[in-house]
Amino acid sequence: MELEKVIIERHSTRAFLEVPIPRETMDKLLFLSTRGPSAINLQPWEFTVVMGEERERLSRVLVKAMRERNISCGPDAVRPLPKYFMDRQRKLMDCILPSLDKETDFQEFINEGSCNFYGAPVAIILTIDRAFSKSRLVDAGIAVGYMVLAAHNMGLGTCPIGLINAFAEEIREMLNIPDEKNIVIGIAVGYPDPDSPVNRAISERTPIHEVARFY
Repeated sequence: MELEKVIIERHSTRAFLEVPIPRETMDKLLFLSTRGPSAINLQPWEFTVVMGEERERLSRVLVKAMRERNISCGPDAVRPLPKYFMDRQRKLMDCILPSLDKETDFQEFINEGSCNFYGAPVAIILTIDRAFSKSRLVDAGIAVGYMVLAAHNMGLGTCPIGLINAFAEEIREMLNIPDEKNIVIGIAVGYPDPDSPVNRAISERTPIHEVARFY
């Protein structure tokens, strides 16, 4: 598929088919994800791939913890955000809401969906060593960018999930992730459900003149 087409078409998938992904497909996806650049070739990313019954067990643990601790998705800002950022968040809600059942609460859909990886057959947990500074999170982000584009090109859907950071200790314990590894983000991976209205809800992008300056 043409790269520009992949970039334009890719969007977050929030409904997946109950179809397993072959191991060789996951190997190829990870291979392509790690072709991204990193500072002085450190390649700080590490991936824990959770599939099948283990993915379902992980989701049960996360959903239970989320309900008990009443934790919700949010912008994770250190101070109040300017209005234009909040407007972008509102536009996402306005985009998704019409695709949900009237009885479904938007925040509940996002929170439980995130902890359940939206029903995807595979959850990838990306970690980096605590020896690295926060600057290396940039490299991890590049790897995720390569991953979601490669996945789309392979006919897979993805959804990066940041909420799982709130449950790092539960994830660490269940998946035997060493203490010296920081849990960065999760990525849901699977075959998109073509009949789900939520997968046709594609959020807008801010016009370039609002996010770029030229000198």
